[in-house]
Amino acid sequence: MNAKPPTSLDVARLAGVSQATVSYVLNDRPGMRISDETRARVREAADRLGYVPHAGARTLRTGRSGLVLISMEDIPYGPLAVGMLEELDRELSRRGYTLVQYGARRLRGVPAARAWAELRPVAVLAGAGKLSRQALEVLRSAGVKAVIALGNQPSPVVPSVALDHEGIGVLAAGHLIDRGCRTLAAIVPTEVGLREMGERRLAGVQRVARARGVPLTRVDLPFREESAAALADLWRAVDGVFAYNDEYAMLLMAVLGDAGLTVPGDVRVVGCDDLPLAALLRPRLTTVRLDLSAMPSTLVQRLEELIAEGQGTPYRIDPWTATLVVRESS
Repeated sequence: MNAKPPTSLDVARLAGVSQATVSYVLNDRPGMRISDETRARVREAADRLGYVPHAGARTLRTGRSGLVLISMEDIPYGPLAVGMLEELDRELSRRGYTLVQYGARRLRGVPAARAWAELRPVAVLAGAGKLSRQALEVLRSAGVKAVIALGNQPSPVVPSVALDHEGIGVLAAGHLIDRGCRTLAAIVPTEVGLREMGERRLAGVQRVARARGVPLTRVDLPFREESAAALADLWRAVDGVFAYNDEYAMLLMAVLGDAGLTVPGDVRVVGCDDLPLAALLRPRLTTVRLDLSAMPSTLVQRLEELIAEGQGTPYRIDPWTATLVVRESS
C-alpha cells in the first residue's frame, strides 16, 4: 500500500518552522521577513520529503489558480494547430500560467461551463459555439476572469479569435483565375470537424468566381485516394482546383498523375497551410501560408488585459496573416 504524499505540515515539522512559514517560502510570497537560513532549511526539508504543493488546495485558499483552460474542439488537429498550441503553451509558461487542454469535446453551454469551472481556471478559451450568456455567467460566478472565444465567426458575448477562412478561398481563387483558369473546382472535406471550415473557404472561392464569371464546381470529398480517383472525369473538365489544404492537394496531385493529367499543364492546383512537404513535391505546391507567429503573444496579452481590467465588450482578434506562396503547381 502506497504511503500518503507528504504535506506542508510534514515539511514544517522537519524544518522546525510553522506551516505558514512553509507556505510563505515555497510560494515565494513577497514582503515576508524570513531569513535566508530558514528559507534554505524549508526548501531542503521539502526536497528530502519529495513535497509538491497541492494546486487544488492553493486554488481553494486563494480563490483562483494560474490555469488557463482551452476546451478542445471535436475536429482533427493538423500540424498548424498543434504548433500554435505548443507556442501558446510556451508563451503562457513564460508569464507564469499553466495551459490545460480540456477534453469532453462535445460539451457546450452551461454544462461545459460548470465542468470547466470545477478547475477554477483564471481564464478560458473555448469554441464560440460553446459559449452562451448563461455559460459566461457560470464562469464569472466561479471567479474566471477572462473568456475568449475561438471559432469561424465572432462570438456576440465575449472577445473572439475569429478565423477568416473565406479570405483563404478568395486568395486561392483569384490566383487561379489570374493564371488563366476558366473552370474551377473547390474541394470541401467530408470529415467531421473539417466540413464547416471547408464550406467557408468554398464561400470565398464562390465570391471570386461569381464576380469574375468563372464556372465553379463544389467537390465534397473524403480523404481517400479511391474517392478522388473516381472523379477522374471531373478533374478532366476543370483547369484549376483549390484543394482546401495541402494534404488534400497532395492527394489530388497523386490521383491526377495516375489519371495521366499533368500539373500545372492540365490542371493548376492550390493548397493551404504551406506544410514542409509542399516545397518537396514535384511540381512544388502553390499554397496559402497562414502566419500565426504573432498570435500566441497577442492572445496572452489580451488575456492578461482581461484578467486585470475585467471582461469588456466583444471584439475580434485576427489570428493570422494569409499570403500566397506561388510555386510550380499553379
